[in-house]
Amino acid sequence: MRRPPRYTRFAAAYDLMSAEPVYRAGRRAGIAGLNLRAGDRVLDVGCGTGLNFKLLQDVVGPTGRVVGVDLSGDMLRQAEQKVRRYGWSNVGLVQADATTLADEGLPGEDDRPFDGVLFTYALSLMPHWLRAWRGAIGLLRPGGRAAVVDMQLPTGRAAVLSPLARWACHLGGADIDAHPWTALERDARDVARKSLRGGHIQVRSGTVDLEGAGQHGGEEQ
Repeated sequence: MRRPPRYTRFAAAYDLMSAEPVYRAGRRAGIAGLNLRAGDRVLDVGCGTGLNFKLLQDVVGPTGRVVGVDLSGDMLRQAEQKVRRYGWSNVGLVQADATTLADEGLPGEDDRPFDGVLFTYALSLMPHWLRAWRGAIGLLRPGGRAAVVDMQLPTGRAAVLSPLARWACHLGGADIDAHPWTALERDARDVARKSLRGGHIQVRSGTVDLEGAGQHGGEEQ
């Protein structure tokens, strides 16, 4: 889950630079697609500064568990400030490379499976994103759900904004042509699809059956 160096340099200002008025809709849709309930455990892969945490807390409540994993210590320090500010005692932060989850798990966390796994604008940042996908869904309970929220070029009338979208993704280090939600479409059932902001934001959620998930189709990333 190698983030570009810019995520170290700009971690303190990331929340101001993240264009949340545009991208928060995708976060909400992805979390809704997980069908979480109070007391559930959810893994937020590539959690960054914790922009998903408040939305997740509203669903799982104080009896649930939110675990955020990110490679960048600087981003996690910003996330930790949020955790302390809001007194979220049920949030765990793990500094780790998401592409190694299949082999190393989550250091410092118990081995209980998760009810949901969430990727918001994260997989397209990873050169080897398919490894991160496979490792994370391996931490789900049987019948657990996953959600992928990521970006592509706008479509239809919004296609005129494609140069701006490509520039914004390049600035953030994301590969706008990665289309990582295709892994969920392949490996999950009951897939729900949403297209937001002129098709720029793509949201997929579904139930993952671990047996055979990630083992058919697709090249190693």
